[in-house]
Amino acid sequence: MVCKLICVAIKKSTPFKHQNKRMQKIPLHRKRKIRTWVPGNELTIFQELDSKKKSESLIDLASNDYLSLNRHPKLIEAANKTMNTEGLGAGGSRLVTGTRPIHKKLEEALQEWLNQEQVLLFPSGFQANLAAVLALANRHTPVLADRLIHHSLLLGIKASGAKLYRYGHNNLNDLEKYLKLFFNKKNTQSPLVITESLFSMEGTSPNLKKIIHLCKKYKAKLLVDEAHALGVLGPEGRGLCYELSSSVTMISGTFGKAFGSGGAFLACKKSLGEDLIQTCGAFRYTTALAPPLCAASLAALKLIKLHPKWPSELQRDSITWRKELKSQGWEIPYGTGPIIPLLIGTDEKALQYQKILEQKGLLCVAIRPPTVPEGQSRLRIVIRRNLPRETLRILLNTLGKS
Repeated sequence: MVCKLICVAIKKSTPFKHQNKRMQKIPLHRKRKIRTWVPGNELTIFQELDSKKKSESLIDLASNDYLSLNRHPKLIEAANKTMNTEGLGAGGSRLVTGTRPIHKKLEEALQEWLNQEQVLLFPSGFQANLAAVLALANRHTPVLADRLIHHSLLLGIKASGAKLYRYGHNNLNDLEKYLKLFFNKKNTQSPLVITESLFSMEGTSPNLKKIIHLCKKYKAKLLVDEAHALGVLGPEGRGLCYELSSSVTMISGTFGKAFGSGGAFLACKKSLGEDLIQTCGAFRYTTALAPPLCAASLAALKLIKLHPKWPSELQRDSITWRKELKSQGWEIPYGTGPIIPLLIGTDEKALQYQKILEQKGLLCVAIRPPTVPEGQSRLRIVIRRNLPRETLRILLNTLGKS
């Protein structure tokens, strides 16, 4: 009888049925495939691992390893040394047994480099963004977010119960309209404004000085995701918030991009950092960032500080690439960072461009909905330090003939 009741309950349950319906709604051309990659002989080369065909070397124009530090000997050496002394994993949360000396070293180094009072490490950027929103918003908080913020920030808003208002991308007149709406409104908390300093799919940056001015004027908090800008933009790669840090409520950053490692952090005032330690479940109830990754990130930071011209050189290359692509007729949003989107339109056409570029030895991935809006599928070109000199020429020649 008990078994019969269990079977009936399983039949009546909906999660699997809902999941199947959701899968059926995804068109065949929209379904993703997981491709496995192995490093080639050079830092900027990838090879697809495919047992059915011989792997071809491709120049990587897709990953976020902007400074090509992922396989740098200094990072590998630091990770191996720490793994031998402190272990592979942390084994516990930061408040139990997870905190290692390398965690404190990295946090303190970042505090000094970013001119911040408190830095707390997280296992991933997605997790850090969830924690950031939950620390700054609740169901009484109006959240005013740039329309193109990352999915992790949107999920954080949803989890907080806050009411979301999305202003036009980098449209500060639109933002001010919302800020006026909630200024001194009864029974409403101060608004939270959320933006990114370098948007990952557009390659654009906001006018942070003006956003800060608006936040001060209308008594709003400000959360800035610096994930794609750190190591790339701002003075010596310190991000666009660096010279404005005292006016930003919280900064989110990652090590999985320009730092060539993994993990993330939040930076803020000491009082807010203490609040995170005491109340943030995403910090308290997760295994601490793996010590070898901390060591690699610290080694990356030392290299970035040792080579302060790397970011400006990357920006210079980005400007050159933009200029050359525009000369071919491509419309590209204004930006100085290493992310260059080439708007194609349909999914099929974007995938066709991706295939053609791969045949010419370039890995440049098509970005399709739901990551970008319908009808705005694109190639996302990522410029990296130390790319082979002929890369831009090959790209231009291939696009010109496509």
